[in-house]
Amino acid sequence: MPDKTKKKNKYESVILGIFSKYHRAGATEFEFSRDDFEEIGRPLGLWPIKNIGDVVYSFRYRNELPDEIRRTATEGKEWIIVGAGHARYRFKQVRLNRILPREELMAVKVPDATPEIISAYALSDEQALLAKVRYNRLVDVFLGIAAFSLQNHLRTTVKEVGQIEIDEIYVGIDRSGRQFVVPVQAKGGNDKHGVVQTQQDILCCNEKFPHLVCRAVSAQFMTEDRIAMFELTVDDDEIKIVDERHYRLVPANEITAEDLRRYSMRTS
Repeated sequence: MPDKTKKKNKYESVILGIFSKYHRAGATEFEFSRDDFEEIGRPLGLWPIKNIGDVVYSFRYRNELPDEIRRTATEGKEWIIVGAGHARYRFKQVRLNRILPREELMAVKVPDATPEIISAYALSDEQALLAKVRYNRLVDVFLGIAAFSLQNHLRTTVKEVGQIEIDEIYVGIDRSGRQFVVPVQAKGGNDKHGVVQTQQDILCCNEKFPHLVCRAVSAQFMTEDRIAMFELTVDDDEIKIVDERHYRLVPANEITAEDLRRYSMRTS
């Protein structure tokens, strides 16, 4: 059995055991701790788990929760896992919603400024996407501000949530002098937009940068050269799209006079 399949089955067994331990009929949320991973996993012969955090991460962004868990959710809702403080987590039901790029949206051509050596040696979809967003200044283009990368893979703690990681964080300024903090999610491969990460990114920015305006952004590969950019917010535990634009990275000579004429007719 491939390693990825073995890992997925191991993670599913442990998370299902934790869910079964605490879930009661009619419950819409409940907490558990890191200690539960060992308590559940050891008798099943699934201990040690090298990276407990990856178990939670996998079900937030990569894989669906086991069918046995999903079937217990109220119609129109789904279970998510959120942080609940140091070494603690919470299963919680929220409205079912998925953020998917609109295929019919026009993609604006942008001269590809990605150094070829970066494209050649990028090791993962996420890293390649973050690099393309950064070198092509897509945060600036999308939000209409001057934005600067402050740090990528920022690991920090947030009150009542615990440890989080932001893929990349930018700070920026507009023509009126307003200053912004922009947490960026990078979604490549099978990863999906999650209400959990968007909530955590916004909470972190409000806590760490209270005087800056937070604008949460998510970038997603549609194809190797087409990138969907979303500005997101969270309302009542549901992701809302503030804006969505698509950009296609092309050689400069592929942007025609007709393309430029068409873009000039757009008001925003």
